[in-house]
Amino acid sequence: MVEPISETIARQAAALLADAGLHGHEYAIDAMLCATALAAPGPVTVLTSDPEDLKALGGGRITVIKV
Repeated sequence: MVEPISETIARQAAALLADAGLHGHEYAIDAMLCATALAAPGPVTVLTSDPEDLKALGGGRITVIKV
């Protein structure tokens, strides 16, 4: 699925970064991915090669599986 990035998603991503105590460009894409996943009807599973950041950003609200 491809979802556009909206201002609402961007603001949610910024909030996720703040809640997780993360900052910087290295976490921006992960935060956008998590915000998009959290906006989708649940339950949501995200497949990734880097699960640690997504787990921190998702706060247990999404299932993250390492591939």
